[in-house]
Formats: sequence, C-alpha cells, structure tokens
Amino acid sequence: MTLVSNRPERLAPGSELHTEAGTLRVAAARPHQHRHLVTFEGVDDRGKAETLRGLVLRAEPIDDPEETWVHDLIGARVVDQSGVDRGLVTSVVANPAGDLLELAGGALVPLRFVVASVRCERIDVDVPDGLFDVAP
Repeated sequence: MTLVSNRPERLAPGSELHTEAGTLRVAAARPHQHRHLVTFEGVDDRGKAETLRGLVLRAEPIDDPEETWVHDLIGARVVDQSGVDRGLVTSVVANPAGDLLELAGGALVPLRFVVASVRCERIDVDVPDGLFDVAP
C-alpha cells in the first residue's frame, strides 16, 4: 500500500479506513521500501487479503485548524500579486514536480507560488510574469 498522506497516524492501530467493500480497522502497520505493510483486523490469510487488492482506502477528515486540506482549496478565489482576481479553484492537480491549482478558466498555478490563504476563501499568489498569458 502506498500512503498518500503526510499523516502517519492514518495507519495507527485501531484507525478505520473506508472502502467500497466496507470499513477496515488497522491492526498493525509498518513502512517497507517506500510503501506500508498493513494488517487489518479480520484479514488473517492471503485469500482475504487478495480480495482487498485495488480498493481505494479513505479516512475521515482530521480536524486540525493548523492545516489546509486540498478539499478546502476548491472554490477559493485566486488573487495575484497585483490584486487581479484570477478566478476560482476548480481542482488540485497532482503533479510529480508539485501540485497545481486548476482555475475555472483552465489556468494552472503551481502551489509553490501561494503566499497566503485566508480561511480558504482567498488564495494570494506571487507568480512569474506571463504565467496567466499562456493559453490553457
């Protein structure tokens, strides 16, 4: 299993992960070669484990006021360093070089250009000249 989270407590014993097939409770987990080996309660043989192959695991949101979550960025207004409103965030695109904010007009803004966010209603960016001149 590859963990797509910076929160290792997602795999702490007793944690619950939700799937299309139901809820799984973590019995044990440990990192192994850039992945995680996870044992779930009630999944005690290879046959049962094989039935889980390919399932998407989801966890409940963590209530942490110090964190900004991807889903909180959707719908936020992006304003550049000149005060120009560049539009609403429609999605966050995963990219190996760094995630991108996708705006309603199709523009892509690397997250590394974000300088501030106000309660995820407004995202201030400091982008290089010409970034918004490129047609999507």
